[in-house]
Amino acid sequence: MTTALLLIVLAALALGLLAYLRRGVTPRQRAMRDLLDAADTLEARLRTARAEIEAVTGDEGQDPVREAMREMLRQRMWLRDHGQEASLEQLAGVRTSIDAARERIDQQLSRIDQARTTTPDP
Repeated sequence: MTTALLLIVLAALALGLLAYLRRGVTPRQRAMRDLLDAADTLEARLRTARAEIEAVTGDEGQDPVREAMREMLRQRMWLRDHGQEASLEQLAGVRTSIDAARERIDQQLSRIDQARTTTPDP
């Protein structure tokens, strides 16, 4: 009788462990993954913007993308220091900020592209 009970308990534990492992990604893990993906995308767009601006204006020693890159670094450092205890709402707020910055950069790149196509070549 005790052997059967022990087998039932072990089977229940095994099923519980299997269910836990199959549960997949938690909302927090998903939020962190999405946030880091968004940060990577913004950083790539900032690098593109810097290259586009330099192509249009030349290398005059000015870097209008520098502050945005610094902000991105600050956000990554915040994630490193506080990401594990941050609430899902805080993570969503950082993600919203990153998405808004990416949209602003995209608008600036669009304006640069429009300026290139409407300005006649010398």
